[in-house]
Amino acid sequence: MREKVTILAIESSCDDTSAAVLQEGRVLSNCTANQEMHRQYGGVVPEVASRAHQVNIIPVVEQALRQAGVSKEALSAVAFTRGPGLMGSLLVGTSFAKAVALSLEIPLIEVNHMQAHVLAHFIEEPKPTFPFLCLTVSGGHTQIVEVRSTSEMEVLGQTLDDAAGEAFDKAGKLLGLGYPAGPLIDRWAQQGRPRFAFPEAHVPGLNFSFSGLKTAFLYFLREQTAADPHFIEKNLADLCASVQSAIVSVLLKTLQRAARQTGISEVALAGGVSANAELRRRFEELGQREGWNTYVPAFEYCTDNAAMVGMAAYFKYLRGEFCGQEVAPYTRGFQP
Repeated sequence: MREKVTILAIESSCDDTSAAVLQEGRVLSNCTANQEMHRQYGGVVPEVASRAHQVNIIPVVEQALRQAGVSKEALSAVAFTRGPGLMGSLLVGTSFAKAVALSLEIPLIEVNHMQAHVLAHFIEEPKPTFPFLCLTVSGGHTQIVEVRSTSEMEVLGQTLDDAAGEAFDKAGKLLGLGYPAGPLIDRWAQQGRPRFAFPEAHVPGLNFSFSGLKTAFLYFLREQTAADPHFIEKNLADLCASVQSAIVSVLLKTLQRAARQTGISEVALAGGVSANAELRRRFEELGQREGWNTYVPAFEYCTDNAAMVGMAAYFKYLRGEFCGQEVAPYTRGFQP
């Protein structure tokens, strides 16, 4: 009888240092160290992030192994996020994973961060059936992916400029909110109503564009505050509800077109922005109207985490897809 496949997974694509242990595709632990210091800068500072990863990675990995009740000698493979992401951050995770695999003489598995977000749907029930569409929305990416198997995926459309999460953060900065602004806008929006209208960009195919919305929001606030310096303060909840509604509308209208064009009724959300309450609510409502089977991962698997990396790596392990010590990280791209 073969030993159980036990994988240590490492995620370090941006500012969260995460480690997880999975056994036979089941999550035994999923630990993350956040970097709160970026709030004071209003965004992630790459050099600061990479240095923090160096401090956090050993304690987080030790915590993951301890919580899982697994010794490093019991590991079958080590997985890591190869990209896309911040180069300095990725180098820390890549170098650490390579060192662990080399010292234990076990296989090394590289994982694409965006594919990991998609495959987070296979961590817990209910799980989508193939083929399915996945709207992957985060601070750095916005994509619609047709998922035909755990290894075959095609990007049908993506943002031509800002990602949806970036649009949230930039709108929040204009409103004087902290970083990251997405959760703060979501919270304020629940107290307001979307009574201000902002334009939606018309782009070819199944692509997205949020730069025009961001610019329109900037000019609108500039005009209104010139007439009333306290305009934002008086209307903060409604402004948040309005800009959030505009972003969500763009996402779901494009997803609806993709589902109708492909004829696929298995439809999923993934990525950090999929934790947004308004997006989840309207996604479920749209799914009911369109007759979709809809899927959204648990909150802990929406944001950057190592469990999703481990899940993607488990499928690669079963296919025997390993990499060598010469592997290097990359900053952009759905697939290497």
